[in-house]
Amino acid sequence: MLEHSHQTPKAPSRVVVVGAGGFVGGAIAQELAHGGVPVLGLTRKEADLLADGAAADLAARLQVDDSVVLVSALAPARTPAMLVQNLRMAEAVGQALAARPVAHLVYISSDAVYADDANPVTERSACQPSSLHGMMHAARELMLRSEIKVPLAILRPSLLYGARDPHNGYGPNRFRRLAQKGEPITLFGEGEEQRDHILIDDVARLAALVLAHRSRGVLNVATGVSTSFRGVAEKVVAMSGKHSEIRGTPRQNPITHRHFDVADGLKAFPRFRYTPLEAGLATAMQPI
Repeated sequence: MLEHSHQTPKAPSRVVVVGAGGFVGGAIAQELAHGGVPVLGLTRKEADLLADGAAADLAARLQVDDSVVLVSALAPARTPAMLVQNLRMAEAVGQALAARPVAHLVYISSDAVYADDANPVTERSACQPSSLHGMMHAARELMLRSEIKVPLAILRPSLLYGARDPHNGYGPNRFRRLAQKGEPITLFGEGEEQRDHILIDDVARLAALVLAHRSRGVLNVATGVSTSFRGVAEKVVAMSGKHSEIRGTPRQNPITHRHFDVADGLKAFPRFRYTPLEAGLATAMQPI
């Protein structure tokens, strides 16, 4: 669970978003800027964490009262080479923060660090990743914990969706694009698996709260409501007004569900409310 250094929220002096050019980092930077928080957004162009001298270059940009949000990653990490590159990126950030300590670090991780069959998932569930992507995030978390001495908050979002998602991954992001074009939606099996789907705006709002409270610890970013992939597909088809066919396929893998116990999130931010799936899908389906 998170522990708040500031019980009353206080705007950070400045937030450095490392990975501001991406889907998640861009949303966080935008949310902070709309709230009047000074933001230094660093994309790969300004801070290539795989370049020679990356740690020194990042350290030179930091100020002692900065809060840092680390989002930058090669994701999803599908190969051993990508895993190694992502660890090198985290190593550079750790070295930069060791050389130039800041006030606060927020790392955007993933619920992929948990075992596929961990139900219900809580912040105290064991990290047992079954994918290279999950292993990457688990290793990065451990590296940051061991290398830096500043307050560290780790956010582990479940499956994210939003209008600007670049990956077109299986689920709301792919389904809504197919539905809006009236094209068929193909499910894995019959789409029985249930997952907790998170609107990107909610991740950004939670990150802003964590920064304002200068929180430390771990928080799962999950609504506590899981919906099957077929259910999501049916919702986006109904919203699209088109007649996309929803097709099942022969099942290749066992059915696994993921459910979250969100008690810790409610304790940390009792007034925070996630966007319901229907409202979030409607937002994501609006023209950009």
